[in-house]
Amino acid sequence: MELKGKTALVTGSTSGIGLGIATRLAQAGCDLILNGFGDSEAPKAQVGEAGGRVGYHAADLSQPEQIADLFAYAEREFGGVDILVNNAGIQHVAPVESFPIEKWDAIIAINLSSVFHATRLALPGMRERGWGRIVNIASVHGLVGSAQKSAYVAAKHGVVGLTKVVALETADCNITCNALCPGWVLTPLVQQQIDARAVGDGDLERARRELLEEKQPSLEFVTPAQLGELTTFLCTEAAAQVRGAAWNIDGGWLAR
Repeated sequence: MELKGKTALVTGSTSGIGLGIATRLAQAGCDLILNGFGDSEAPKAQVGEAGGRVGYHAADLSQPEQIADLFAYAEREFGGVDILVNNAGIQHVAPVESFPIEKWDAIIAINLSSVFHATRLALPGMRERGWGRIVNIASVHGLVGSAQKSAYVAAKHGVVGLTKVVALETADCNITCNALCPGWVLTPLVQQQIDARAVGDGDLERARRELLEEKQPSLEFVTPAQLGELTTFLCTEAAAQVRGAAWNIDGGWLAR
């Protein structure tokens, strides 16, 4: 309960990585504000069972005015945001020359611009309270590239760069900003890639194994629970001097 009394906002937290992080922060004593599309009641119940108050706001993070409304809700209902986890993201795979313009714009808006907007809105309250933690869920694709993922790779590299800038601008106070760079996590986005590989013979296990063999030497997926543990650590006093890090958690992807 090291974080008891803190309020955490986790974007894209109604499933997958975001829900795993939100659940772990609740276990550490935080009140939680969830955000995302789809059903909100089941995620709220899961996080609520872990402890603390739970709120929800359905802001579309591609719209800056809705992000502002999310922070107004946080201030009104919870007294502000102490811990911001920028997790929301989308993906589209295609070669550069045929990459749909609307997909590029949407990925940049949600995966990168929303991180900027949420951070700029969170920082004044953190400065006023003299404490804050910002954890950006980037990707190993914030550190390396992969073919046919131009928008995603560009956005995640941008998140890593923004993380460093915010860390420098807050270096003189008790606010930290860091990025996590996970490799393959078995999210719905990754499952779609496995399903695409399995078209033809329908062998999902083969497709899963081949996906991991190409990039992730551990041959195991990173889990939302592991990302939740590392996020929580970055919010503790033990990590007070971890600033501007791009922490890869990738089963050995970058060690190749």
